[in-house]
Amino acid sequence: MTESFRRSGEYESYENPYQGAQQHVSSPVNPEWPPPPAQPPAHPVQPMQQAATVQPVTAEGSGFGGHHGDGNGGGTALLPTAPAPAPAPKKRTRGPIALLAAVAIVAAAVGGGTAYAFQQLTGSDTVATSTTTNVVPSSKKGDVATIAAAVSPSIVEVNATLSNGSSTGSGVIISSGGEIITNNHVISGASSIKVNTSDGKSYTAKVVGTDSKKDLALIKLENASGLKAATLGNSDGVQVGDTVVAIGSPEGLTGTVTSGIVSALNRDVTVSTDESQSQDQGQGQSGGNGQWPFSFGGQQFNGDTGSSTTTYKAIQTDASLNPGNSGGALIDAGGNIIGINSAMYSASSQSSSGSSDAGSVGLGFAIPINTVKSDLATLRAGGSDN
Repeated sequence: MTESFRRSGEYESYENPYQGAQQHVSSPVNPEWPPPPAQPPAHPVQPMQQAATVQPVTAEGSGFGGHHGDGNGGGTALLPTAPAPAPAPKKRTRGPIALLAAVAIVAAAVGGGTAYAFQQLTGSDTVATSTTTNVVPSSKKGDVATIAAAVSPSIVEVNATLSNGSSTGSGVIISSGGEIITNNHVISGASSIKVNTSDGKSYTAKVVGTDSKKDLALIKLENASGLKAATLGNSDGVQVGDTVVAIGSPEGLTGTVTSGIVSALNRDVTVSTDESQSQDQGQGQSGGNGQWPFSFGGQQFNGDTGSSTTTYKAIQTDASLNPGNSGGALIDAGGNIIGINSAMYSASSQSSSGSSDAGSVGLGFAIPINTVKSDLATLRAGGSDN
């Protein structure tokens, strides 16, 4: 005990001073205890090992003699001062230090996702990424309308002006300052790039870096800020049968939403890395063939890939993809980006008027988002093509 209690007038009923002193030894006092012996102890009072310091008690209001004695029984009984009490155990800190410690523990538990969220507050070119949380509420997980509402502001339409035509595709905003991931074949050979956001604003964009071997490009909007960045998920956790949503600008129809499932994983998709091939295909995106050529399974689709090609592992989906979806987002049930749509199979035929009867038949392919994340530093530094 580190505290002593004494009730007013509690010791007046004892005639012997040692009765009061002994009664004072234990704390708190229990008035029902039997009184101590009537005679004082034969030996001098030994120092009491009280936790609290007890000052000399005079006869006034205490039942002791009215003069000072020598400490051996006469006059005023001087209760020896006990040693200083041991420091009380430190109480748990409840202030800012404890709060910061708690935040650090939560951040460690959540991992990289939270770390990126904190970085988002300190710069416009940081990327939001998550492997454990959902962009949409848990109760709305898998709801296409909720996913579309949450992610659509992060998807843009990309229009590239080429030397012999134009190319229309899509892109994903990955930072509030205007960094956008798209396919290399969408902007390859472009002399200028215009980007339209979901709220109808138009920006001029510059190429930051390209990686034709992975069919990826990083562009950045000029004079842009406060944009809503998409959250990049974890494509390693994707399974066949998972619900997915695709958002892009097929045939220039900005903000088109389709849905489906993951129908296969690790498809070897081969695409062209030839810039001239890209321009030939790009000029028909708003009409004509407009099919980015690719191959898998030893066969070529939607045109000739040319002599310069690259192969990557892709996520296959039956979500409807059409010309113009390239560079757009493939999204999981939680609203996280798990892939960049890059190719589609279409049994196209061209009419005499030059228009295309191409359409989605449920064979679309996306570059896994983990491939994008691993390549992001290279793209920011100018890309592997430089």
